[in-house]
Amino acid sequence: MYKNFDEVIDYAINFRHNLHKNPELKWEETNTAKNIREVLEQHGIPFKTYANTGTVGLLAQDKKGPHIALRGDIDALPLEEKTDVAYKSQKPQCMHACGHDGHTATLIAAAIWLKQNEDKLPNPVSLVFQPAEEGGHGAKKMIEEGCLEGVDMIFGWHNWPAIKFGQAVCPDGTVMAGNGTFHIDVKGKGGHSSQPEICKDPVLASSAITLALQQIVARQIAPQDSVVVSVTSIDARSELTTIPDNAKIEGSIRVPTIELKQFVFEQIEKITKDVAKSYNVEVEIELRDRYQATINHEIQASMMREALKKTLGENWQSNIATPIMASEDFSYYLNTIPGAFALIGSDDGIEKHQKPCHNVYYDFNDKLIKPASTTLMRLANFDIN
Repeated sequence: MYKNFDEVIDYAINFRHNLHKNPELKWEETNTAKNIREVLEQHGIPFKTYANTGTVGLLAQDKKGPHIALRGDIDALPLEEKTDVAYKSQKPQCMHACGHDGHTATLIAAAIWLKQNEDKLPNPVSLVFQPAEEGGHGAKKMIEEGCLEGVDMIFGWHNWPAIKFGQAVCPDGTVMAGNGTFHIDVKGKGGHSSQPEICKDPVLASSAITLALQQIVARQIAPQDSVVVSVTSIDARSELTTIPDNAKIEGSIRVPTIELKQFVFEQIEKITKDVAKSYNVEVEIELRDRYQATINHEIQASMMREALKKTLGENWQSNIATPIMASEDFSYYLNTIPGAFALIGSDDGIEKHQKPCHNVYYDFNDKLIKPASTTLMRLANFDIN
């Protein structure tokens, strides 16, 4: 038994630091899952396993109220950490650079305190520790294996360094964009740089395709719609005096709706083929659908805003524009049952808490664990006060 919630927070911070030292990539979270399950066992919380490394803790399952799920993600990223924190990653090319260690620790704190006060819960609660959020479609696999069976609504959150600490956003409708990627092989005919007339230059064609793709957003999307088309890589390596045979263009898109994603993909294909024809090269195009937009349900978003207001105070709402153009596989849950997702600010003026997610100098702000776990518990209909 813990004397007060602050003792639980101290426990959760220590747990977070241990996770940070020992990160694991998507679908490889074996030890992370083991540690989570050990904590649940130690605190008398029954659980079920899903998707191999996924875990769902179960509380007050005999209660009759609406069954509420709270979600935290557990996987890390393939980055080499460059922070100087005492709990720096001990694994090369693997780092909790998105704060999933903090999300997990936050859900652990909520789990422990809710268990200690389980008799006060008016409804069943599921604690969803989800693997493979970082491009692995972990939520999809968890759902396919039944983690939402009997659940009425679900809530989740993400730390956000671009929002001030003590503030958050949780709009009705789209909170985070959907995404996709494009991969274009440009096939030309190489040769000596002194004889461009007998070559079919894939470098020049790739440059033209890259520029032409920019007019999708600039001229074919309404200014009111938030869309991003980014070419992020052009690979056409060769010698100084050699035009190569081939080039490869890759990039990503961010869109607020399924309809806009389809439109953008169609335009990428059409523009690429048209430009390629004008430059006398051939192209092969692969379009990969990744995550859909994360779209909040109005009733649950209102519930989450009320919980955030109680936790953070009257001035809790950030004026940051939404949708955020990053993507989240929490969208799978919201496409299955009602729920809501919030972004909670971590910028407390300390430089490492201002670094963006997916940055090698990023570090999760431990101060977030208490307000975020308090918000989650309020959503489970337990008021910590």
